[in-house]
Amino acid sequence: MNVLAYLIPISLFLGGIGLLAFIYTLRSRQYDDPDGDSRRILSDTWDDRPKQ
Repeated sequence: MNVLAYLIPISLFLGGIGLLAFIYTLRSRQYDDPDGDSRRILSDTWDDRPKQ
């Protein structure tokens, strides 16, 4: 049972770091897809040349 005295705070600390990293990625807008790239890449009318 003494091990739990170490593991619980460590797991809460690591979970907090993960939560802060997730909030950071949300605020830096890494999950936004305003142009619909995920739908555009599956399109049959894919153009290999960039627009000029």
